[in-house]
Amino acid sequence: MRAGQRPWELMRECSDISAELESWYGRETNRRLHAAVNSALEPLLETAFGYHLLQIGQSRGQPLYAGSRIGHCAYLAPEAGAGVSVVARHDELPVESDSVDVVIAHHCLDFTERPHEVLRELHRVLTPHGQLFLLGFNPLAPGCGARRLRGLAGHPLWQGLSPVSAHRLLDWLRLLGLETQSSSYLHPLPVIGNGRLARYARRVNQWSQAASLPLGELYLVHAIKQVGGRVLPVRRARPSARLIGLAVPSPAAAPRGDHAA
Repeated sequence: MRAGQRPWELMRECSDISAELESWYGRETNRRLHAAVNSALEPLLETAFGYHLLQIGQSRGQPLYAGSRIGHCAYLAPEAGAGVSVVARHDELPVESDSVDVVIAHHCLDFTERPHEVLRELHRVLTPHGQLFLLGFNPLAPGCGARRLRGLAGHPLWQGLSPVSAHRLLDWLRLLGLETQSSSYLHPLPVIGNGRLARYARRVNQWSQAASLPLGELYLVHAIKQVGGRVLPVRRARPSARLIGLAVPSPAAAPRGDHAA
């Protein structure tokens, strides 16, 4: 997304990128990448309590909050579709401040020239002690270099790719008052089929992730919004304000409930 574009142009470009990414994740090798993301998120979401969860980004058909205990989960995307609760851009969230207990931001920083504005919006909507999960392409991964080359050749998806390194992202989060809890890299090698090479790739991926080597195709950063310069332990959030445009009853904090459609 380029600075200086009209709002409708930005919205259309966001929609195009979203559609291209969904198509990309629909391929066999990338479905495995999506599965790796789910596996990494699931244990973190099991301990994230509150009243509202908001996912922003891609994979509308396969949301990443299936492992959450939060009763009300909503999906924000730049284009209407199945499973989408809110239609908006990532840098202008129509959501009340301090109203969302958990935010999953999937590729929100990868295709924008204004990553700071996106991060400020994510910080704004989080409740005190709210939890943020950021997923994006790792610019140090070999696959990301190949995508940039394809972008230079005019590929409609990758020509807008501008990923942020996890190291730089951690600095930005600290300046915003978001305390990093963990960071990891996912899926260094593509897993194709079930043969010997696939088994080898799985072992390498497991070893690389355990060693926190910056080789994975994606990074996953978990951060908590600080209050008064101090981070409190993760706990059940107090009742929070509702998401704008989503009329829902106040759900219970812990039990698993129906997700918003």
